[in-house]
Amino acid sequence: VQLQASGGGLVQAGGSLRLSCAASGRTLSMYAVGWIRLAPGKEREFLAAIDFGGSHTRYADSVKGRFTISRDSANTVSLQMNSLKPEDTAVYYCAADSSWGQVIREPGGMDYWGKGTLVTVSS
Repeated sequence: VQLQASGGGLVQAGGSLRLSCAASGRTLSMYAVGWIRLAPGKEREFLAAIDFGGSHTRYADSVKGRFTISRDSANTVSLQMNSLKPEDTAVYYCAADSSWGQVIREPGGMDYWGKGTLVTVSS
C-alpha cells in the first residue's frame, strides 16, 4: 500500500488543521493507521492510531483532547488538529501496519510510510 499525507500548512496558534492520509494500491481499512511527527531537533513522536474498523484509538498525552483520528472512507484516515501550539510544528507522517499490536508497541516500526506534510504553527 502507498500512503500520502496532505493538509499541512501554516496556521496561527490556537487554530486548526485537518490532515489526510490517502492510500493507493490496497484498501487502507485493511491496516491499522498511525500518525507520527518529527520536529527539528526532536525525536520522532507517536501521536495517534486507529485500528482496522475504527473502534479503537490511541493518543499520545501531548495531543489527547486536541487531536482526533478518524477513518473517513475505506482509503482515507484523517487527523483533526485543534488548539494548535507552536510546539506542534513538525513534519507529520501517516503510517500503516497489518498489526494493531505493532502500532501500539512500536509505531516507529510500522511497515508502510507516506511522505510527510509540514505543519507550521506561528505564535
